[in-house]
Amino acid sequence: MAMVLVATLAGCGDFGDDGKTTYPNDDNRKTGNNQYDESESIFGEDGITFFGGSDKEKPGAAGSGAGIGVNSYLWRASLDTISFMPLVSADPFGGVIITDWYSPPESNLERFKVNVYILGRDLRADGVRASVFRQLLNSNGSWIDAKVEASTGTDLENAILARARELRIASVQ
Repeated sequence: MAMVLVATLAGCGDFGDDGKTTYPNDDNRKTGNNQYDESESIFGEDGITFFGGSDKEKPGAAGSGAGIGVNSYLWRASLDTISFMPLVSADPFGGVIITDWYSPPESNLERFKVNVYILGRDLRADGVRASVFRQLLNSNGSWIDAKVEASTGTDLENAILARARELRIASVQ
């Protein structure tokens, strides 16, 4: 087992004729003798960006926001719209926001939970989906699932889209 490990590790090095590892340096880069191709990336042509923008912003991706994988206007609008509910998870790279259960002050016998999905980098009407869950408190003190009106999710999506449009207009002016 140890011999296999040593042989594997030895195969990872790039040894020149003198037995020393060679690395690219400024002289190799200037003369074109660089054995390492710096233009290739395992993350594709544009690489991966966390903080900062790209010089090659894609057309139509207005508000895509550097550092997050989804449309920044839809992301901020979603957080604004459901800000009254406690968050369990917010993933800006995957575009998923999950809230914890929330009981409205006027009704302690029911509670709601919302999952919001931002589906792309473009500000489009079909770029956001919301799932709403509802539970009722029964007589023995346990929560049971209850039906949610089909329009509730659509109304939430429309509120998010309206807020995203407001944010977009405010950023242009």
